[in-house]
Amino acid sequence: MMRGIDVSENNGYVDFDKVKAAGYDFVMVRCSYGQNSRDEYFLDNVTRAHAAGLQCGAYHYGYALTPEQAIREAENCRAAIDEAGVLLELPVFYDMEDADGYKRKHGFDFSADNCTAICSNFVETIGLDCGIYASEGWLYNLIDWQGIGRAVWNASWYTGDDPEPVVGDGQDGICGYMWQYTDAAYIPGASKTEHFDANIIY
Repeated sequence: MMRGIDVSENNGYVDFDKVKAAGYDFVMVRCSYGQNSRDEYFLDNVTRAHAAGLQCGAYHYGYALTPEQAIREAENCRAAIDEAGVLLELPVFYDMEDADGYKRKHGFDFSADNCTAICSNFVETIGLDCGIYASEGWLYNLIDWQGIGRAVWNASWYTGDDPEPVVGDGQDGICGYMWQYTDAAYIPGASKTEHFDANIIY
């Protein structure tokens, strides 16, 4: 079992030595979002996380409304990783959610067929070891992740900074590759907020 956090430019500067000292093993770093946008902290975050002895993976926040747009998002994500020239020990994930309401505001088709096709196009286009990140509700109801056949990063938050990740205990119903169990892991001095999304790789 490995423990890790995920970060983006929204976290600001992260002291990865403190993350490592707090017992974490890896970091999932946002590299890009949408069809054209890049995370300005991607290269710096990966470089400093590696220097602290942490393994790294990456994720792309999806704004695609159609399967065709997902192809362009995959191309953007791949370019961001290639141009950074960094080694990623862990997979890349497509972040499929609507945290800021963009999809709903732009008439998104919240059908399983559309959501699954978007995810499928992304993972098939990118040409890297790539999986799907989503909440447990999306994975159960909107994404045929079993049909896609790629790794799953399930977001299902529960109270507590360090839950016991026992398979079948009712906390992580998907039991995939990785479980995001909280958005409030406290790492003193590691960032301006000192709180992070935390994850477990089984």
